[in-house]
Amino acid sequence: MIQIINTAKMKKALLFLYLITLQLPCYSQVKSNNVSYQKRDSIDVISIINEAKKLPTSTNRFLFIARKFIGRPYVAHTLEINNEEKLVVNVREVDCTTFVEYVLAIEQCLKNKKYSFADFCNYLAQIRYIKGNVDYTSRQHYFTLWIKDNTEDGFVKEINTPNPPFTNIQTVNVNYMTTHVSSYRMLNLHKEWIKQIRALEQSINGKRYRYIPKSRISNTQLLRRTIKTGDILAIVCNKKGLDIAHLGIAVWKKDGLHLLNASSIHKKVVEEPMTLRKYLYKHPSHLGIRVIKVK
Repeated sequence: MIQIINTAKMKKALLFLYLITLQLPCYSQVKSNNVSYQKRDSIDVISIINEAKKLPTSTNRFLFIARKFIGRPYVAHTLEINNEEKLVVNVREVDCTTFVEYVLAIEQCLKNKKYSFADFCNYLAQIRYIKGNVDYTSRQHYFTLWIKDNTEDGFVKEINTPNPPFTNIQTVNVNYMTTHVSSYRMLNLHKEWIKQIRALEQSINGKRYRYIPKSRISNTQLLRRTIKTGDILAIVCNKKGLDIAHLGIAVWKKDGLHLLNASSIHKKVVEEPMTLRKYLYKHPSHLGIRVIKVK
């Protein structure tokens, strides 16, 4: 978890009064050498938290938070901007994974009534890194690892029943990072980390998970009972060395299941206009979906 700076009482009081005067969130508690962010990020996170706090209890809060990101640019590799690992907070630009992470971290703040930017950073670190250890070799670079660690931390739970629709099995076999080192800026700078990344890969290789093949993704009562709006959907692929190609958040509409996602195609966060079934069939390497419930 991110450490909190211990300051003198007087210094804290003066800083608190200064921030109130500026009407900014009190994000000074976050240890600056561990976190990379801009002032706009902290203001935006606190704004979403304050708005979501006022929602009726019947609201699908996770979906509400996710929709606050619609229109934000899709930008890949935003976590690779430093030479050494830091907790990067960039809610201005997201990819499919960071989008889900930011939404989940805000949701955890609200669930646990922790409303500061420091709280958000603490949850984000716990979500993004194994046991919250902000280190490149502890980052959950493969989404199977992300699911496993966040299930253990009680944030999410993957489901694999009933059968049908969970008729197919994925056997994980990942090695993309260690066979494409030059594609990862920080790993390429620190080749001494390759051994530890390979150990992460081996820790999930051979694991088997049930998933819903794309042939069974249709507008049926069975699927509507199985997948709920606000679930996290991870797209299983057959690309060599990878487990998951893309992810997003489930949204049911009259014509079927859609994906709210940070889209590299649309270059921004969108609720995909076409159904998820059509989307998957446009990509031959996409096999189906794994389903993760937010707890």
